[in-house]
Amino acid sequence: MSVKIRFNSASVTGAVLAKVGNPQRDEPLQTSRDVFQIAEEDRETLTGIFLKPFRNLVGHRFSHHSSSLEQHEMHKCSAAIFESPDALLDKGIAIAKRLYAKSNHPNIKSGDLCIVLVSNVEVDDQFVNALCILKSESVVPFLSISTRDGDLQLRTEQGILPDKIDKGCLILNYCPDQGYYVLTFDRTGGESRFWVRDFLGVHAVPDAAYLTSAYTGLATSFLEQEKPASSSAPEEALSAASDALAYFEEKDVFDMSEFETEVLKSPEAVAKFHEHVAEFESGQGQPLEKKFEISKKDVGKAKKKIGAVMKFDTGVEIRLGPKFSDRHKNVLERGFDDEKQMSFVKVYYNKEEAG
Repeated sequence: MSVKIRFNSASVTGAVLAKVGNPQRDEPLQTSRDVFQIAEEDRETLTGIFLKPFRNLVGHRFSHHSSSLEQHEMHKCSAAIFESPDALLDKGIAIAKRLYAKSNHPNIKSGDLCIVLVSNVEVDDQFVNALCILKSESVVPFLSISTRDGDLQLRTEQGILPDKIDKGCLILNYCPDQGYYVLTFDRTGGESRFWVRDFLGVHAVPDAAYLTSAYTGLATSFLEQEKPASSSAPEEALSAASDALAYFEEKDVFDMSEFETEVLKSPEAVAKFHEHVAEFESGQGQPLEKKFEISKKDVGKAKKKIGAVMKFDTGVEIRLGPKFSDRHKNVLERGFDDEKQMSFVKVYYNKEEAG
């Protein structure tokens, strides 16, 4: 089962700050000399900002190639901080140095780093401490109006936009013997392996949520790719993706053999899907279970993501949403107008909905 995490009682207490450059560009690493103590009146606001990105993420855990967590640097730093919060400065600086050492790819951007100690995060009905690490690779200009000498003045400043923080992880003091429970994200995508593999050294926890999310994504992307071989119409690809998700909606347990028989059907499709899965497993660095309990919540998330766009040379685009695929045969009509010598798509509907 998936771990239940609640942030209602959580509170940030102190932070180690750093500016992390790229060693290849001779950019320096600068770290704070002391722990930045977060004032009581700022804790509620900052707690919300720091923890907001970690809602509804797939769980990970630290993993080392030697199978020994004692050799895992991030695990050791986290353990030291959880054992004694006074170690936040030394171990926080060690984490910043590790990130700097791993930031040696030319595409990795410099950025501001916050390493924050969080108390009272609720995990499966128990309260634990957590370590929040956020990296922002861009600053944005913003305006502020202030009072000076009885008058108002406008100032421009540079700062971090909370909703645009690029990378982050939340290390929860939960199941330490198994590598803790780690939530992580990387909005940049392109160098996510650097953040997840090289810096953090984590693998996804193979629970129902992760496996359902992985297989629904693999199934829909695979069938969307395969369907255009017989039809280039976007609605056909969307229908194929919907058919794949129907299996997950109807079943309580995923079984690879059953999925192959009921959804993929042909030996050729089965062989290609195995290659598709193997490529994903290689990228993740771990194999996927072939039988597991399906998370209906994550099937719903996957269904909301599917869609297609019909693009035409006249600049018109028609977006097909997740609800469309079950009834597309009745609501879309293609044809050719002899007078205009142009193709057309006719859309039928019962009523217009507010956008």
